[in-house]
Amino acid sequence: MKALVLSGGSGTRLRPFSHSMPKQLVPVANRPILGHVIDSIRELGVTSVAVVVGDRSEEIRAALGDGSSHGVDITYIRQEAPLGLAHCVRIARRFLGDDDFVMYLGDNLLSGGLTEIADRFRADRGDAHLAVRKVDDPHRFGVAEVDSEGRVLRLVEKPEHPVSDLAVVGVYFLTAAVHEAVDAITPSGRGELEITDAIQWLVDRGGDVRASVYQGFWRDTGQVSDVLDCNRELLAGLTPRILGAVDPDSRITGPVVVGESARVTRSRLSGPVVIGAGATVSDSVVGPYTSVGDGCVLDRAGVEDSIVLEGSAVRGVRGVHGSVIGRRASVTEASGTDRRILFIGDDSKVEIHG
Repeated sequence: MKALVLSGGSGTRLRPFSHSMPKQLVPVANRPILGHVIDSIRELGVTSVAVVVGDRSEEIRAALGDGSSHGVDITYIRQEAPLGLAHCVRIARRFLGDDDFVMYLGDNLLSGGLTEIADRFRADRGDAHLAVRKVDDPHRFGVAEVDSEGRVLRLVEKPEHPVSDLAVVGVYFLTAAVHEAVDAITPSGRGELEITDAIQWLVDRGGDVRASVYQGFWRDTGQVSDVLDCNRELLAGLTPRILGAVDPDSRITGPVVVGESARVTRSRLSGPVVIGAGATVSDSVVGPYTSVGDGCVLDRAGVEDSIVLEGSAVRGVRGVHGSVIGRRASVTEASGTDRRILFIGDDSKVEIHG
């Protein structure tokens, strides 16, 4: 089996962060979302991976390299315009050949449970196998109608009147049968070649398309709140380790990672917390559920349930909660103890006065 990872989207809902970095590279638990995606694929036993990239291709190449650090071999395929998921399959035809493959959306984060679905796909040898999940608002997703034996009867993309509450998760297990379907369909009203239309084409012609309910954690990281949810989920499984320096006047409770060359002085870290390499934390209270990136400075700060990206500084600001602070941003000068929620893009400077 091969893998096709789609990483060309612009991520308008993640602005201001997606202005200065691809949305797939936003860090969660101090690692890019796309890095977690590649690790999930490797856990399926897949090592041959193609990554479809768009205008931000150089940044994604710089982050993933040739894939060797993840134990995979990565090929990059350029999509000149966002023409749909099925279009990605079409332009990857040479790479995919006649092999089975898993198509994985590069801005989706899943933890646990995919191996079982992959094994069912390999055992059933149907034309396609979809991971689905019950959702409260199916209007936002591709939705599957499934019979009692798990066979897909109908697929609709973002339906006005949903046929079920089973959303198609951003992971598709496909055989070479999908290539004929992709060549047969035409663009939707959105001007895109929809993968749901291609799979429906298979269903309409008697293809064996099945679905399994995915039971693990899943988020489409399209919004800041989703990114924070992912951060909490991954930090919950944190393995503690102290590689930097923590002075005797500091207190650590719960699972905490302190990266190489990081320094923690006169501070309280309440895990789960990750402090990145080379970061400095002094006279501060951090956590729980907080990721502090490499090279950050927290001085007289109070930060919880937040993500502070690399190179940023928070000085004299308490009560930061449920926030994402972009790379190299500076947040200073606050008084009072009220909670503050901040979505601050890269290279910003913010002064807060009580």
